[in-house]
Amino acid sequence: MIVPTTRLDWMPDESTTRNVRPATAAETSDPRAMHAANRAAWDEAAERYEGWFDEALELIRAGRSNLFPVEHELIGDLRARPGALGTGKRRAIHLQCAGGRDTLSLWNLGADEVVGIDISPRMIVLAARLAEAAGAPGIWIESDVLDAPRDLDGSADLVYTGRGSIIWLHDLDGWAAVIRRLLAPDGRLVIFDGHPAEWLFDADPEGHLVATAYDYFGGVEASKGWAPEYIDRLSVAEDHQSWKFARAWTLGEIVTALIGAGLRIERLVEYPVDWWAGHRDLRPEDRGRIPLSFGIVASRGD
Repeated sequence: MIVPTTRLDWMPDESTTRNVRPATAAETSDPRAMHAANRAAWDEAAERYEGWFDEALELIRAGRSNLFPVEHELIGDLRARPGALGTGKRRAIHLQCAGGRDTLSLWNLGADEVVGIDISPRMIVLAARLAEAAGAPGIWIESDVLDAPRDLDGSADLVYTGRGSIIWLHDLDGWAAVIRRLLAPDGRLVIFDGHPAEWLFDADPEGHLVATAYDYFGGVEASKGWAPEYIDRLSVAEDHQSWKFARAWTLGEIVTALIGAGLRIERLVEYPVDWWAGHRDLRPEDRGRIPLSFGIVASRGD
């Protein structure tokens, strides 16, 4: 298994084995079609985010952040930046923003204006609802990341993405090119995401660290259903859910795509941070020994 869909369990049940498979050659030849399938799957998964609305609203109204301390360190003090909009305002663009809680956390961290882009219309409606309820400024755009509006080009003091987002993309070079065009001349990209190596490790029934059967170079996986640590069960039965497509891009592929788009990598950091609580069954001393997440800071490289 490669993504937060159905975990590599010691005793997989029938639905787990039935609803996870390698993507076919025909499927992988059409990244846009895989993105469209993911749109339908994330519309279904938005049900869970809607259930977290009150918790998210309380957090944003209280001026707090949903981001990890390591993300705060990567992002730095947004209030100290001059702003790229010509008015001194600082804009943060969040790619694959889901329900908006992390996007509005950037507002609480000092962004004057936040822009959330997500492929799921249901997620965008939820994000707009959250911003309105919190009295927060936000621009919410339903779009495949690859089609991010051109009128945003060159306007982002910060492009932020991650927390499980990269695995759902199937044109990494196109994604990196969009990031490059969105960034202001002095803007920065900050990524915090799951380390692709995290799927190489799991816990045995006693919580000891063991190697899995995961193929680090395995390519695209198609699946139905979600890991209980991530989305859990939905009102739509697993067999009736939409197929979704994920790929745990290697760290080398991610960095190479960013460099290929002309971005300058300023930092690449690896962490033992269990970003989605998918490794709670590991003993703490083992969880701290393996890379579970990574961070990247980059600039336009002009």
